[in-house]
Amino acid sequence: MRAFIRTTLAAGMLLSTAVWDAPALHAQPSKTGIAVEVTGASEPVLCAEKDNVTVNLASKAVRRFSIEAVHPAYMGALQRDSFEADWTGCTAPGDPRPEPSAAEPPKRITLYEEYDLWVVGQIYPSFWRPPTATVRIGDRVEKGLSLVQVWLRRPMGGEEVLVLYPQDGYWRLRPRAPASLAPTAFGSSFLLGPVEVSERPIVRIKEVAFEPKTRTFTLAFERGGSATVTMAKVDETRHLLDVAFDAPITGGPFAAVRSMYVTEINNDVARIGVLEAGGKGWHEAPVMAFKRADALQVWLGRVAPSKHNTSSPDMTFAGFR
Repeated sequence: MRAFIRTTLAAGMLLSTAVWDAPALHAQPSKTGIAVEVTGASEPVLCAEKDNVTVNLASKAVRRFSIEAVHPAYMGALQRDSFEADWTGCTAPGDPRPEPSAAEPPKRITLYEEYDLWVVGQIYPSFWRPPTATVRIGDRVEKGLSLVQVWLRRPMGGEEVLVLYPQDGYWRLRPRAPASLAPTAFGSSFLLGPVEVSERPIVRIKEVAFEPKTRTFTLAFERGGSATVTMAKVDETRHLLDVAFDAPITGGPFAAVRSMYVTEINNDVARIGVLEAGGKGWHEAPVMAFKRADALQVWLGRVAPSKHNTSSPDMTFAGFR
């Protein structure tokens, strides 16, 4: 699944031999707001293309919060990057497989375009869920889109900074690439809204509307309720989303992170940090060992480079209120 939904990128792979910096928790520490229940439901696998990391966030009160994607702490030492799929361990029953070479290519549709911003949709004929969600930009309505991409202008081209899969509710996010590098990798995915399990965690979306002027998504969920997701800040340091629900999400998580971990050098996320209510500092742990915390802020990322999506960003969930 991870390779099927991977954004197409091209790069070589070589890690720098420089000494790597210590981790940085990028969100400003805050001891105010609502503490949310954070639970881990990760399972070990050998396949690097299978989402086996799950971290759920739940609260009966939260209506607003932020999600921040930032470059990993070792970004300044990165010489070359890695985007390639790793199928070497994908031999168990149920593991994903690479798409056959004869597979029908996706259909690409430009949904909106202006000088600094354009929005692109793609339709994958073999997407794993039926296409029930619609996508609307102004008066334009598209059905059956598997993928929506937001691109921003950069010198000599464009840069994809956000991805949404409207048929299962998965998002991916990244900041702008540093000036010295080509666009960086996407890594972990996240879900926003009433998370449920149907083969895997999903959010059922009825409609996605995008307002280009404010760069705001409005989501209507199949089980009722809505959310707005605003691209509040995108630069070479971070990509910040402001999320608002019309009402708290009850009966399950309001957000979840999905990622992969095989080893410390083959993962998209390896560590989790939580700032607990009343805590004197951050608690950090391997993501595969994490079980539960009541947290005001949650950070997920890496402190050492991985051969899988090496430049993909860390993420922080914060500002629960």
